[in-house]
Amino acid sequence: MSHSHEKVETNVGLMAVLIAVAVSFGGLAEIVPLMHQAEAITPLPGVKPYPALELAGRDVYVREGCYNCHSQMVRTLRFETERYGHYSLAGESVYDRPFQWGSKRTGPDLARVGGRYSDDWHRVHLHNPRDVVPESNMPGFPWLAEAKVDGEQVQQRMKALKTIGDPYTADDIAGAPAAVDGKTELDAVVAYLQGLGRHAPRGG
Repeated sequence: MSHSHEKVETNVGLMAVLIAVAVSFGGLAEIVPLMHQAEAITPLPGVKPYPALELAGRDVYVREGCYNCHSQMVRTLRFETERYGHYSLAGESVYDRPFQWGSKRTGPDLARVGGRYSDDWHRVHLHNPRDVVPESNMPGFPWLAEAKVDGEQVQQRMKALKTIGDPYTADDIAGAPAAVDGKTELDAVVAYLQGLGRHAPRGG
């Protein structure tokens, strides 16, 4: 007895076309609703593109692979909101490219870490985590205190982000080198971390 699925399974070309069609429909089903959902593309009140120093810190954070162990997405589960605060909203991450949501948590989620600790705490923690958290298995990043932020590189990054929609002004871009002048990568990462969750809704 002949079955239609046998014709598909034995025809590699047809199978490839049908798979591509199925994947395309699946992708459209996920992407199109977001294009028409204002909250997914509208920043929350107060959320603006990263200032020069925070942008530099975010780039160092990504370069060093911090996202491999720390997510930046509080889920809607009660035990998460009780620990970290209000669940994450898309409007918080409008200017994140790429997003740092993630699901891997060797270390705690950082979506609401801004303001929880002092700058000095972060500096010590990044240099040698066990000085403030004895049981930590996080590696230290002592070289960040020696490496200087490249102002021209930050400026070029802001120009690139402006071309894809981030509303940086000409003054923001022109002032980037001065804003990071003399700053280390450690200063930048601390500034980035202190900004996380700054404009998040309050409550669980």
